[in-house]
Amino acid sequence: MTTLQFDPHVHSAASYDADTSIEELLECAASAGLDAVAVTDHNAIEASLRAVERAPDYGLLAVPGVEVSTADGHLLALGVETHPDPGRSLPVTVDAVRSLGGVSVVPHPFQRSRHGASASAIEDADPDAVEVHNAHTLLGVRNGQARAFARRHGFPGVGASDAHTASLVGRGYTTVRVDARTADALLDGLRVGRTTPGGRRTTAGQLLRKYLVNAALKV
Repeated sequence: MTTLQFDPHVHSAASYDADTSIEELLECAASAGLDAVAVTDHNAIEASLRAVERAPDYGLLAVPGVEVSTADGHLLALGVETHPDPGRSLPVTVDAVRSLGGVSVVPHPFQRSRHGASASAIEDADPDAVEVHNAHTLLGVRNGQARAFARRHGFPGVGASDAHTASLVGRGYTTVRVDARTADALLDGLRVGRTTPGGRRTTAGQLLRKYLVNAALKV
């Protein structure tokens, strides 16, 4: 058994709140020492599928994915090649991800300002894993709550950068123990909880830049 260092939550310019090309993301992922990455744009999967095709050129493994806007908060669908319909409940969306052969991860739980799902919604949905280290935070209070919640309920914990700019790719990550260096083995490792979250939090200056980029994109 070996390990893969994986960032499962990264955004490209296909997201409304990001401005980075797939090539930039992959280059920064390789420079950060990652083995694998998942581009998870908001309700769009085309750029993620392109990343899967281009990743070997950068010495990387890429897993297709999407961040789905459910009625109860956001959900990462990893290992899917079509994205589940947005707007449905979290339990229904988790079931849809499983029917597509994917792995469901609740990102930034409890952070309602970022469309994080509530504790009751997560319990009802029974996802495959919970994001317990999201680098895109200043104080990390919610990360601590997420870690305690995941331990209490037996959910595997994952770490991720939630990068909206290329320079932040890999700032949060998950070390996954796998039987082989393949996407299927990586997904299996997530499902059974062979995961160790790690990374650092985003600095105040990096968060400010993100919000300035968001404002510019909206304009």
